[in-house]
Amino acid sequence: MPGSQAAALTTQEGQKRDSIAEIIAASMVGTAIEFYDNYCYSIAAAFFFPKVFFANISDPFLATLLSFTTFAVSFLARPFGSLLFGHFGDKMGRKKTLVVALMTMGISTFVVGVLPGYDTLGAAAVVLLCICRACQGLGLAGEWSGAALVATENAPANKRALYGSFPNLGAPIGFFCAYGINLLLESNLSNDTMLAWGWRVPFLLSAILVVVGLVVRERMSETPVFQKAVKEDRVVKAPLVELVKYWKQVVLGTCAMGITYTLFYVLGTWSLSYGEKTLGYSHAEFLGMQMISIFFFAAFIVVGCLQADKRGRKAVLLFTTAVTAVFSFFSPALLGTAETTSVVGVLTFLCVGFVLMGGLFGPCGAYLPELFPANVRYSGAGLAYNLASILGGAFAPTIATYLVTEFGIMALGWYLGGMSVLALVALFLIKESKDMDYEK
Repeated sequence: MPGSQAAALTTQEGQKRDSIAEIIAASMVGTAIEFYDNYCYSIAAAFFFPKVFFANISDPFLATLLSFTTFAVSFLARPFGSLLFGHFGDKMGRKKTLVVALMTMGISTFVVGVLPGYDTLGAAAVVLLCICRACQGLGLAGEWSGAALVATENAPANKRALYGSFPNLGAPIGFFCAYGINLLLESNLSNDTMLAWGWRVPFLLSAILVVVGLVVRERMSETPVFQKAVKEDRVVKAPLVELVKYWKQVVLGTCAMGITYTLFYVLGTWSLSYGEKTLGYSHAEFLGMQMISIFFFAAFIVVGCLQADKRGRKAVLLFTTAVTAVFSFFSPALLGTAETTSVVGVLTFLCVGFVLMGGLFGPCGAYLPELFPANVRYSGAGLAYNLASILGGAFAPTIATYLVTEFGIMALGWYLGGMSVLALVALFLIKESKDMDYEK
């Protein structure tokens, strides 16, 4: 029966299963909001927060570095969020937990949009910004893993990676919306207006997305895999205690995923700051180039997942990570310096980088959850994913800024290359999981 003809289907065991359209909407909407929030923050952290929240710092480089540090606060909060939401997601179900995670994330983002700056509150403004960012991290931590389970626990066995691409496609959607709105605002408002209040608009608009997300999430059903686990009395009272048995999977998943986050925030956050402040591009020019490259990101999420279903997760990830390692050592030259940069070089850096990013990020929607059994899957996949965000992403803009300032642009290649090698080692130790019994 086609998904368009029924709101929900029923499995052979009698569990309710949502239509494909509902699965796509429920799994994709939250991650789209997640990445929209993150990119709105990354843009603001690169261009506006140094002057809004660090107005007392006279050195522009130090102000930017401190601004990027507040960006990292969300990542530091994420492991705690993954433990919190993972506990309830494995104990009470995926649906209820995802609704609360979305509300936590949405409220925090909206509050950032109304926070007074340093000129009004002094140091207290920075403290409040960090609190909001930490609350964002808590909500974000519970979002991705739950969305990945909504997709993959509703998927046919031979299409689990493809279904796992649904939440991950929320990333380019969120990226495109965040950068598109900022580009639209900057094309119509002066720099002074953007600094005065224009930067707040994208954060306030997130409330609309959250309302849509809540409506979609309230309509969805619990996943068939969790329904079956409840029916067979396999739900554990203390998922986090049970998760201790799978600490190796958490460590390997974290290390394998680290380069994905590093690449993500070097391409999306650090390069934006570098492009304007060092290479001399206007904010709008560099945003435009990033918006072109994001289409490659979206396309190769799907390509990577199709190949992961066909050839296996491990083969696809090993190949893509190895190519990323090679890319790392010549890609900085594509950006160049203020004297040698070219639009073609920058576009090549961004587009090839996002091709690799899509190939790495797409299959993680299946391979991270597949490392764990159903009764600790929310906790395990979420913890690995969010620890990877600290390892690879939390300080990526800060580290990249420092390395390039101190040692030159080619130092960026050593950073990306080192993270790629770490991921390769972890992937060699991870077992192929394409044909596992996902219902156990």
